[in-house]
Amino acid sequence: MTLSSDPSAIAPTKAKIVTKTWTWRGFPICYQTQGTQGPPVVLVHGFGASWGHWRKNIPVLAQTCRVYAIDLIGFGGSAKPTPGNPISYTFETWGQQLADFCREVVGGEAYLIGNSIGCIVVMQAAVDNPDIALKIALLNCSLRLLHDRKRAQLPWYRSFGAPIVQQLLSVKWIGKLFFSQLAKPKVVRKVLLQAYKHPEAVTDELVDMLMAPAFDEGAVDVFVAFTRYSQGPLPEDLLPLLPCPAIMLWGTEDPWEPIELGRELANYPKVEKFIPIEGVGHCPQDEAPELVNPILLDWIMESGD
Repeated sequence: MTLSSDPSAIAPTKAKIVTKTWTWRGFPICYQTQGTQGPPVVLVHGFGASWGHWRKNIPVLAQTCRVYAIDLIGFGGSAKPTPGNPISYTFETWGQQLADFCREVVGGEAYLIGNSIGCIVVMQAAVDNPDIALKIALLNCSLRLLHDRKRAQLPWYRSFGAPIVQQLLSVKWIGKLFFSQLAKPKVVRKVLLQAYKHPEAVTDELVDMLMAPAFDEGAVDVFVAFTRYSQGPLPEDLLPLLPCPAIMLWGTEDPWEPIELGRELANYPKVEKFIPIEGVGHCPQDEAPELVNPILLDWIMESGD
């Protein structure tokens, strides 16, 4: 596995930002890093996002920390190999990618911070590799409400449609057609306006950042593979197994991951704090960095004492 710089990579800002490339299992993995001293912090994005979703957090955290933000394989600027050939897009895969990144790039254990499905990734990495996680922070953790076990608890009329849609998406031309209808700026903006409470946070920069990887070879296959992924761990499977303490931050206006369900996860012994972020949606680090950054910095500095 090797490291190299990629000066041609474009970050989701008007200026060019140099990202870096790490080779993992033969595939190029994109990441960003800032800060030269202090505790190591690794940021993990959610579904369909990339390291750029932390662009409002990296410079602030980097004032006192060594900050890394990684693109999970299949997303952002990282490789998007065909599912199952040889990569399976599962939390076990992403958790191992994150653990190897900590060992080979970061140089050891780190504070792991995730948003949405990124929370499941950091928990999986910590459970499978206890040596790489100092502590973890979970921002609006994905509750995985379409998981097979979650659907089994719903009335039949609420759980009936999802498996049919998932099966249809496995038909290649249907999957491509569905993805092509979603991968449009107008549609992406509409989805973001549902996820974000403050519409002014849904900028052209954000839409462009999320749209760019959609045109990469393999993007459709990765999207379909994860959309059909209804197995794997649930948050309540991983929280009891955590080898390190955790905190949870939760936007109170999240339409996808309801805070009342999120609060139930705070009952697990390893969760030290549950912090509501008032009036914010599913991605508080991007929608309200002025609230999230101080909380994360205080948590990291307290942990380092």
